[in-house]
Amino acid sequence: MYSAEMLARLQFAFTVSFHIVFPAFSIGLASYLAVLNALWLRSGDRSYLVLFDHWKKIFAVAFGMGVVSGIVMSYQFGTNWSVFSDRAGPVIGPLMAYEVLTAFFLEAGFLGIMLFGRARVGDGLHMLATVLVAVGTLVSATWILAANSWMHTPAGFAVAENGQFVPVDWLEIVFNPSFPYRLVHMVLAAYLTTALVVGAAGGWHLLKERNDNPAVRRMFSMAMGMLAAVAPLQIVAGDLHGLNTLEHQPAKVMAMEGHFDSHPEGAPLILIGWPDQQAKTVHYAVEIPKLSSLILTHDLNGPLAGLDTIPDADEPPVAVVFWSFRVMVALGLAMLGLALWGLWARWKGVLYASPGLHRAAVLMGPAGFVAVLAGWITTEVGRQPFTVYGLMRTAESRSPLAAEAVAASLTAFVVVYFFIFGAGIWYLLRMMAAPPGAPGPRLREGPIRTAGITPGPAEDPQATEE
Repeated sequence: MYSAEMLARLQFAFTVSFHIVFPAFSIGLASYLAVLNALWLRSGDRSYLVLFDHWKKIFAVAFGMGVVSGIVMSYQFGTNWSVFSDRAGPVIGPLMAYEVLTAFFLEAGFLGIMLFGRARVGDGLHMLATVLVAVGTLVSATWILAANSWMHTPAGFAVAENGQFVPVDWLEIVFNPSFPYRLVHMVLAAYLTTALVVGAAGGWHLLKERNDNPAVRRMFSMAMGMLAAVAPLQIVAGDLHGLNTLEHQPAKVMAMEGHFDSHPEGAPLILIGWPDQQAKTVHYAVEIPKLSSLILTHDLNGPLAGLDTIPDADEPPVAVVFWSFRVMVALGLAMLGLALWGLWARWKGVLYASPGLHRAAVLMGPAGFVAVLAGWITTEVGRQPFTVYGLMRTAESRSPLAAEAVAASLTAFVVVYFFIFGAGIWYLLRMMAAPPGAPGPRLREGPIRTAGITPGPAEDPQATEE
C-alpha cells in the first residue's frame, strides 16, 4: 500500500504530465502561426494563408486543453500540498499570479481576434493579435519556469520565524541561478516539439501522395528547416544546463550519470546499465572511460564526486533519473539525425520525394512530447527528496490527508483525464489528418477579405515552394 505522500506525488506527476504536453505544443505553434501570417502578408503566397487557417484551429483546441489541465493541476497545491503552499506561498503565489495577470490575460484577450477577427479588424491588427498571443505563451513559460527554478535554486528570500520563505529581492527570486538555462531549454524543446508534429503531419500527407498540394510541401519544408536550426541549439543549451545543475544540484547529476562512487581522476560515461541504489552500483554497465569528466568538466582527468559524498537520506531515486535522462538524450540525438537527413534530402532535391524520410518524420512526431516528459521527470525526480531544494523536504510539504483520500482523488483524475483528454487528442489527430485547405472539422470564421480572396483549397498554381 502506497503512503499518502507517494500517492500525492503520483497524482501531481500524472496531472502535470498531461498538462505539460499542451504548453510544449502551443508555445511553438503560436510562434509558427505568427511566422505564417507574417509571410502571407509579405509575400501574398496563398499556401501560407492556408497553413495559418489549418493550424490555428489545432492551436485553439490544444490551447483550451492546456488551460483546463493547468487549472486542475494548480488546485493540488491547496489540497495535497498545503504545508508547502503555506511556507512557500509568499514566493510562489505572486509568481503564479503574475503569470495570470500578464500572460494568460494577454493570450485570452487576443486569441479571439487571432481566430475570428481578420475580416473584422483588418490585417494589421490581426497580425498584432497573432504576435501578442505568441508573446503571451512565452511570457507564461517565463513566469512558470521562474517559480519552478526557484524551487530548484532558491535565492532572494529570508526565512521568517513561522518558517515561511519571505521575499527579499524579487530580481534574485525571478532570475535565480538555474532560471535562464531552464527557460531556454524549455522554449527550445517547445519549438522542437512543434516542428516534429508539423513535420509528421507533412510527412503523412506526402506519403498519401499529396505532394502536389503547395501547402503540404511548404509545411514539411518549414518543419525540417526548423528542426535543423533548433536541434543543434538544444544540444548546446542542454550541455550548459547540465553544467549549471552540476554546480547547484550535484546529487541530481550524480544520479543522471549513475555515479555511486567518486572518481578523482576521470569518470566514465555509463551508456546503459541497471542502477542498484541499495547495492550502490550500476549492474551490467557499458562505459566509455573518462568521457563523463570530459563532458562535465571539459577535462578527461577532471574529478567528479559521486553519491558516496551525499547522505543516503538526501539521494534522489537513481534508477528513475538515470533512465529518464537517457531517454531524453537519445531522442535529442534522434532529432538531430532526422534534421541532418532532411538537410541531405533538401540538398539532393528530393525533400518531397523521399518516402523513407517521410516515414521517419511520422514516427518521430511524438518524440518531442516524450522528450519533454523525460526531461521533466529528470528535473523533478532529481530534486527529491526536497520540494525547495536543500531547505524543505517533500515529506514535510504534504497536507495531513489519509492515503485512502488521496487514492480516491487519484483514481478519479485517471478516469476523467483519459476520457476527456483522450477524446481531445483524438480530435486533434483527426484535424491533422485532414490536408490543409480540405473540408474537415474546423472553427467557423467569416470570409477573409485580404487581396480579394476567400479561404479555400490550396491549389493556386502560382504558389511558390521552398
